Amino acid sequence: MNLEELYANIGGDYAQALRVLRMDKLIDKHIRKLTKNGVVEQLLLAGDTMDATSLFETAHAAKGVCANLGLRTLSDMASEIAEEYRPGNERKMTDEQVKEKLAAIREAYAATAEGIRHYEEG
Repeated sequence: MNLEELYANIGGDYAQALRVLRMDKLIDKHIRKLTKNGVVEQLLLAGDTMDATSLFETAHAAKGVCANLGLRTLSDMASEIAEEYRPGNERKMTDEQVKEKLAAIREAYAATAEGIRHYEEG
């Protein structure tokens, strides 16, 4: 499986990743790091405590990493959480709605991580 096939399998935007990272070697390096760097897992853990500062910071970080990798769905979902907890913004979601969004992120991330593991295997 090559990178374009990986991106097709996980619903990512390979062209976006290529625009940002500029070469397959860097895309390969950073997509492999996604499951090891813990950025999405930290967001999910922040959801366990529902700490506003942690949710904002981890969601903002996950949004950026996923956007740079062309993982638009994950980036957009993380962005919703970041905006919900951005300092100065008025909350629009209930805690239960936030937890539902985090559950959707967990599901999307699990599918993405599985695709990356399959890519790494060869």
